[in-house]
Amino acid sequence: MKLVIFGATGMVGEGALIEALDDPRVERVLAVTRRPLSRQHDKLDILIHDDFRDYRAVADRLEGFDACLYCLGVSAFGMSEADYAAITHDFTIAAARVLWERNPDLRFIYVSGEGTDRTEQGAAMWARVKGRVENELLAMGPGKAFMFRPAYIQPCKGVRSRTALYQAFYSAMRWLYPVWRAVFPGLVTTTEDLGKAMIAAACGQAHQPILRTREINALAG
Repeated sequence: MKLVIFGATGMVGEGALIEALDDPRVERVLAVTRRPLSRQHDKLDILIHDDFRDYRAVADRLEGFDACLYCLGVSAFGMSEADYAAITHDFTIAAARVLWERNPDLRFIYVSGEGTDRTEQGAAMWARVKGRVENELLAMGPGKAFMFRPAYIQPCKGVRSRTALYQAFYSAMRWLYPVWRAVFPGLVTTTEDLGKAMIAAACGQAHQPILRTREINALAG
């Protein structure tokens, strides 16, 4: 299986990349990123690309893939809706469009979030925008688009958040994770389980278009 990953420099994307490189079912991984990755591997290729709205110059590099793990995202804190939508919506849809043009049977796995609002009418700006993304992806690729909606994600295997405040929180709360997992099994996962579940979906093992934390953990095995 050949995968393309977006967002490999972020916490969720790095976790997915680690699992993809460790999985014997994955023969090749292409990471599309704006800056080089420190991680190296025989299965890993890196495509440095600046304009995440326009892939015409590199479209040929995006052919021959079975699935996309789309983990690129930003926090909505302090952002206007227009700026947040430019990254969360426009980048995602542009990637999905070119990948499906070049790989009609590709499975597109999108990391959304618990609380995403598919009515697009709610009070939370980020939830409306992600709901719009989900709606468009599901319409563009019926049966081939999978929305992952994790709640709390605990980083592991050396994965760290690029946001210092978030990483401080994760580090402080690490010892509590087993308790939270036992008490709130439908709300808590790890970067490892999220990555494993995304790869399982890429392999065709997901049987519903929207997967929340409980389904993600089950799919991870």
